[in-house]
Amino acid sequence: MAIHESAEDYLENILILKNKNGKVKSIDIANYMNFSKPSVSRAVKNLKNDGYIEVDPSGYINLTEKGFDIAEKIYERHITLSTWFKSIGVSEDIALQDACKIEHYLSHETYDAIKKYIDRLHK
Repeated sequence: MAIHESAEDYLENILILKNKNGKVKSIDIANYMNFSKPSVSRAVKNLKNDGYIEVDPSGYINLTEKGFDIAEKIYERHITLSTWFKSIGVSEDIALQDACKIEHYLSHETYDAIKKYIDRLHK
């Protein structure tokens, strides 16, 4: 079953918040993503049911191995693409927005080619 873009965004943001704050609750996600609490609660329920996250009795959210793998992949794409866009003269705001838009849709082949190209430029 393919994961939806919105689920990837949630997983990526859980990873970012976990790295930044050490712990993540639904309210942290709602505040960070500027989403309503009911929307986040629904997403958390779905992510938990699909095995991407676990929620402990205190309400703290942790990525499962499957969820972490997806979050890490999307976050790496985001960083790589936004850094590349900024290096070719795109403003930071637009680079971040565009990276977020395309990070989910690039094929592995295209992303790998972009990453190899960037790596060659920085050697």
